[in-house]
Amino acid sequence: MIRVITYFLFLVFGVVSLTAQIKSEELVLFNNKIELPGRLSYVEEQTPLLIWVHGSGNVDRNGNQQPVIKANYIKQFRDSINKNNIAFYSYDKRTANKKNKASLLKGVFLKDYVTDVQIAINHFKKEGRFSKIVLVGHSQGSLVAMLSSENIDKYISLAGPSKSADQVIIDQIKESAPFLDSITKAHFKELKETGNVEKVNPMLQSVFAKQNQAFLSSWMQYNPSEEIKKLSMPILLINGTEDLQVKPQEASNLLLSNKNTQLVFIKGMNHVLKEVKSMTENQSSYLKPDYPLSTKLVQVIVEFVKK
Repeated sequence: MIRVITYFLFLVFGVVSLTAQIKSEELVLFNNKIELPGRLSYVEEQTPLLIWVHGSGNVDRNGNQQPVIKANYIKQFRDSINKNNIAFYSYDKRTANKKNKASLLKGVFLKDYVTDVQIAINHFKKEGRFSKIVLVGHSQGSLVAMLSSENIDKYISLAGPSKSADQVIIDQIKESAPFLDSITKAHFKELKETGNVEKVNPMLQSVFAKQNQAFLSSWMQYNPSEEIKKLSMPILLINGTEDLQVKPQEASNLLLSNKNTQLVFIKGMNHVLKEVKSMTENQSSYLKPDYPLSTKLVQVIVEFVKK
């Protein structure tokens, strides 16, 4: 059952077609005992609504991850989208809200993130305040959005992998630490066959820690290249040319799986959607909340949403 509590409503000023008021509503959605506080912002109702679907980690509504990542990219995206008279909603991921700690001890599975998104979709569908609903899935959220997309009008994949989670991680390990490649493959084979990795290599503890294994097992059951074949709504695939975490080839692979798609590569954009000109800028942009967002990204999405 969906319960919604509107905590407060306040107005801020922005520029939309020269002048307009951007309305902002703080609300909390509940998925059973899981609390998902978020923010809805818009200029007027009966306009398109974008719902953000987070990537991996304890990401909050603004695109920050405590204690290190302070990129603020979702807030920057929200502000830019609102200025184009498009509504936007994002919430603190269940793992970013300390109030969920007790519930999270029971474990988290990929389907939990899917039902969180579906609760948001159903809430706004029931309200009927906006003309259409578009999911924007970022990184891991690209797959979560695919699995949540039954009642939406359009789907956007931002830096979405085309392979199952085990293959994505194996590829990353192979590139960054090739000496761990065979061990990583063996761990995933054991996890797939038994649901558990008994003795984890110390150098792979961050990936295969005991508390991560159930989630990994649930995540790697899905192949994005297969899931995207099931979608029939208009699809936009976007990847930055400077993305160090999800290479542009991943978007090309997704395109091959569903011809009802538009693919755009954005020159100079990295994984947290910032424009970068060097490796130093690429790395430092994860830590600077005021580092500029890609303007081309906003242009491409606004055109797709309003089409």
